[in-house]
Amino acid sequence: MQARKKYVLLGLCACCWLLLFYWGGGVQVRLFKLLGRPRGEVVRPWPNWTDRAFLPGYAQLEELQTGPGSAESPHQRHQAWTGIYKDSRCRMETCFDFTRCRRRGRNGFRVYVYPSEKGERVSESYRKILMSIGESRYYTTDPREACLFVLGIDTLDRDQLSGQFVPNLDDRIKGYPLWNEGRNHLVFNLYSGTWPNYNEDLGFNIGQAILAKASLNTEHFRPGFDVSIPLFSKEHPQKGGERGWLVRNTVPPRRKYLLMFKGKRYLTGIGSDTRNALHHIHNGKDIVSLTTCRHGKDWEKHKDARCNHDNLEYEKFDYQELLHNSTFCLVPRGRRLGSFRFLESLQAACIPVLLSNGWELPFSDVIQWNQAVIEGDERLLLQVPSTVRAVGNEWVLALRQRTQMLWEAYFSSVDKIVLTTLEIIKDRVFSHISRNKYMWNALPGGLLVLPEYSTHLAHFPFYYLSLGVSPGQEFTAIIHAVSPLVSQSQPIMKLLQVVSKSKYCSQIIILWNSEKPPPHRSKWPPMPVPLTVTDGRRKTSSRFLPNVAIETEAVLSLDEDTVLLTSEVNFAFMVWRSFPERIVGYPPRSHFWDPVKHAWGYTSKWTNEYSIVLTGAAFYHRYYHYLFSHYLPPSLRALVDRTSNCEDILMNFLVSSVTHLPPIKVAQRKQYKELPSPQVRRHPSMVNLTNELPSPQVRRHPSMVNLTNELPSPQVRRHPSMVNLTNELPSPQGTKMSAPWANPEHFTQRQECVNSFARWFGYMPLVHSQFRLDPLLFKDQVSVLRKKYKDLERA
Repeated sequence: MQARKKYVLLGLCACCWLLLFYWGGGVQVRLFKLLGRPRGEVVRPWPNWTDRAFLPGYAQLEELQTGPGSAESPHQRHQAWTGIYKDSRCRMETCFDFTRCRRRGRNGFRVYVYPSEKGERVSESYRKILMSIGESRYYTTDPREACLFVLGIDTLDRDQLSGQFVPNLDDRIKGYPLWNEGRNHLVFNLYSGTWPNYNEDLGFNIGQAILAKASLNTEHFRPGFDVSIPLFSKEHPQKGGERGWLVRNTVPPRRKYLLMFKGKRYLTGIGSDTRNALHHIHNGKDIVSLTTCRHGKDWEKHKDARCNHDNLEYEKFDYQELLHNSTFCLVPRGRRLGSFRFLESLQAACIPVLLSNGWELPFSDVIQWNQAVIEGDERLLLQVPSTVRAVGNEWVLALRQRTQMLWEAYFSSVDKIVLTTLEIIKDRVFSHISRNKYMWNALPGGLLVLPEYSTHLAHFPFYYLSLGVSPGQEFTAIIHAVSPLVSQSQPIMKLLQVVSKSKYCSQIIILWNSEKPPPHRSKWPPMPVPLTVTDGRRKTSSRFLPNVAIETEAVLSLDEDTVLLTSEVNFAFMVWRSFPERIVGYPPRSHFWDPVKHAWGYTSKWTNEYSIVLTGAAFYHRYYHYLFSHYLPPSLRALVDRTSNCEDILMNFLVSSVTHLPPIKVAQRKQYKELPSPQVRRHPSMVNLTNELPSPQVRRHPSMVNLTNELPSPQVRRHPSMVNLTNELPSPQGTKMSAPWANPEHFTQRQECVNSFARWFGYMPLVHSQFRLDPLLFKDQVSVLRKKYKDLERA
């Protein structure tokens, strides 16, 4: 019986196989055809529609069946590419000389730019690229110490029909004695090829040079060797750039329009297939997809039946208004794979929906683009609306926030694009101390994470929260000494005793910056913690030089005449442990925009707002020492050394540029002796320095209102920072000031520094704040003896 069932089952299987063979056209025949297909023939996954009624009102069959680009097959395009670039298989291991970079250890990554010949035509975009390299910390004028070489000849636009095209590059480059078939050279390019095919021919043989190119095709991209860069316009800013448009925690995450596009439609040639089909998804309501064929000199010769209607519809919507009010932005290919709309969408926090098959996205080696964009398929355009509708609100907000992070970290300026390119190459050269993917894709971005400092995430203050790591429970005090030690009653002696009593103090380092040599160790008082005296007389910026003696994460920076209580030190340190990526301290200052002078101003006026916390009494993470010395250019540090001023302002600029957040001010003692004369009711540093005098009624700093808006007692008539915490101190008589900050020129220099620093950063990184942390409750009836910071209330 069971044998009978077995035979019946085998018979049924045989029948099914025969039916499939005859009705399906022959499985074996199809299989043999597939295996015997020529290598160059393209297998199109798009269905072969035979019924036009299946898609009424949509694209014509020719539009749907035609793939993007020219009629060339991938195999033909690859053969053309290898014919132009004989070293298409280059990798760092085969086409790069590492010995040029490792002669000087970690400092061996130097970039040399060939000098431009007299009368050489250089486009505005290439001039910005060369300027970014010249102002970077990697630039060298000596080709013998260079690791990487950049041509002085403009190679950005290799379209032979362009006015920026430079001819005869092959002959000119071969005449360079350092060319060496392109080895260790970096070639920048934005536009390649010309009408009608716009292939990737640069018109010269790059040899073994690294290609930093926009609109790179994945077929031609050499992984781990080339660098894909974004297409940017000549108006793209040199430095800084505008901030992204997303307001923090924007609610709701979706905007008025779901999906938008507004741009050119190509009537003929490469790129026309994709844009000619965009009108099919336009509904004029939540999806706005507009194209115009009104561009070029002879567009009317080629216009089709849709042109007039499309042009009228095109004028109904403003592009900037659509950008501001759309959740998703279509970024279709143009004549080339890249598009200006890619960067425009990133800045606008409009999630890019890419329709550019085969495009190697910018900085794809390090950026995880699946967290910021949606990659569509040009052949599946009609599925795009349903795809973006299915994206949930939480994911929409996450995608939009990531666009802002990437825009501000890598794309907002030419400077950042160029530096990102150099840093990617540097990570390849020094792979043993390179950044990981997390560092590149998390705030504050790879440019501000120097792997020479560490490759461990837990060693950087801005990763503590995401890693669930708490900062250390000890700090190192660094006291900046400028006065010769002549008496045991000097303020620095008392300061040493106060700081060393803190249970959190691990060590004290005195940075000796006086003209006289430092005194013998026996001249210093005995301390419960190790005391080190370091010679810092070389320059003012030595205050923030990385010091191997610093063993703790937290650094307490102090001026020699700072007056604090141990309780104040302890409280500030506890606050810093909650905000380890920021500067936390006592003496505040502020900046403002002067519309009359069209410049930034610096003020110590008593206001409720601040943007700077002076490092004369402040905590910060020791990583900022390394960043100050190795990230900032030598020109800024030279300015600080030349003026013997402004190093505290520069440190605030640096930290705010990293965090995009203000420093944190902590409050100190509320009761001090009254001024000797009723006429002296204002800060002495305001005499002939700020020209901003408070009225007689203003006898206290407005920021003395604590976080509960409870006012201090009437006896408190001046801000406690007037006592030895402002770095602008009166003499005992209150009239004659001999300190350097008493000189009006000192204050003028600080005004000039603010503007110089803002010019280098390309924007104003300082952020205003009214936030202040105070350990006291003014109306608290609890006994002072029961309070944690009892000394602050009894002082």
